Amino acid sequence: MNLSKETLKQVTARGITKPADAIFSLPEKVLQFGTGVLLRGLPDYFIDKANRQGLFNGRVVVVKSTDSGDSGAFDRQDGLYTLCVRGIEEGKKVEENIICSAISRVLSARDQWQDILRLAHNPEMQIIISNTTEVGIQLVEDNIHHVPPVSFPGKLLAFLYERYKAFNGSPDSGMVIVPTELIVDNGKKLAGIVKELALMGQLETAFLGWMEQHCRFCSSLVDRIVPGKPDAATLQQLQHDLGYTDDLLSISEVYRLWAIEGDEKVRKTLSFAAADPGVIIEPDIEVYRELKLRLLNGTHTLSCGLAYLSGFNTVKNAMDDTAFSTFVQDLMLKEIAPAIPYTLPLEDARDFGLKVLDRFRNPHLQHQWISITMQYTSKMKSRDIPVLLRHYEQHDTPPPHFVLGFAAYILFMRGGQPPHPVNDDKAGYFADLWKQYPAPEVATLVLKDKSLWGADLSQLPGFEGAVRLSLDDLINKGPAATLAKLTTQKSTI
Repeated sequence: MNLSKETLKQVTARGITKPADAIFSLPEKVLQFGTGVLLRGLPDYFIDKANRQGLFNGRVVVVKSTDSGDSGAFDRQDGLYTLCVRGIEEGKKVEENIICSAISRVLSARDQWQDILRLAHNPEMQIIISNTTEVGIQLVEDNIHHVPPVSFPGKLLAFLYERYKAFNGSPDSGMVIVPTELIVDNGKKLAGIVKELALMGQLETAFLGWMEQHCRFCSSLVDRIVPGKPDAATLQQLQHDLGYTDDLLSISEVYRLWAIEGDEKVRKTLSFAAADPGVIIEPDIEVYRELKLRLLNGTHTLSCGLAYLSGFNTVKNAMDDTAFSTFVQDLMLKEIAPAIPYTLPLEDARDFGLKVLDRFRNPHLQHQWISITMQYTSKMKSRDIPVLLRHYEQHDTPPPHFVLGFAAYILFMRGGQPPHPVNDDKAGYFADLWKQYPAPEVATLVLKDKSLWGADLSQLPGFEGAVRLSLDDLINKGPAATLAKLTTQKSTI
């Protein structure tokens, strides 16, 4: 039996949270750019929970912006999907199976753009959410009259302009826009790009005023490990226990955080926040962003290449290995935590880090390292380079675990034999370097490239030499021996 609205009544297994029939008639209030598991496992999860509590009473229209992937499962399942929450919360084991019903439908930007624009005429539509990866929020030359515009900011501007015209610029028609892309000040950056596109397109001054006064671009950060569909054996067992098949079934950890920068007006619009303490709406969310971005995301980024090259498929597999687990812990607590570029007590950072380590060890999560390497370079720049620069404000020697993680990144970007996927905007750049130069020169050229990092990293005392040495060890001795060498060295920090 396949999960769908039609088959819901046949789902009779115990312990499954199912939607009530009334939820399917709720109005569409949210436009969401992105179909990924993170959005389904966090924002859509919160909205679903609020709907079941009668607090938000609205559903989500999802925009599929890219040509990759198949949205057919959403159509076949009437937007329903199962979120299997697994982990430990306050010392207690948690296992929840939730059939989420927040999504009403999925529209293709390429094939159904006019239908998407018609949603701008819906007075109930209040909120726009996005997760288009870090490269999605960038200024590119675009035209809002294209069908559809090329970029996410272009699509967003076209929708807002349609909204403005549909309601004659009324104050009540303004939208709350909450990007979840993992970049600093994502809301402010998106607002700036959209405004610049509007100026480039010579849109009327009155529209710019409406957008600035009545639309709220809220910076936010999301923190929940949602690795998506489990391995085949686990999926088969879950579907057997549930009593149905679900092509969109995902696993997530218990921990959840969506910190949103906003005031009381934003809080009123985002009324789903009252359903779960994991949604935080405050005027300043910087401390949450820094802790999550550096200790969880930054550790992931500095570990993923080394883990993959070491033969570990998942985060849990790597954390079961004593040497690699020690590497991750020392990297996080001894090098990243003291160098977070934000003023906060070190003890707070380490307490947060210990929670992250427990999350990494969650036996129910099969978080693939290869998926963490996606857009590796932009993640390294935004998550880890500020930590490295802060470290050098405090010390004049290279951080050894950071060095090894960075060297593994350079080697991973080579592609390898047999080849592994390199899903990164800079993949061609690295392929050219590796074809033209030996490994030490590749390392030097990468470190010197200010266009990659915003700084010449070869100027940091001892960093270039240390990276070149670690890269040589990785190539000639292998990751295991290189890790073993690191654990026998005493940190100078």
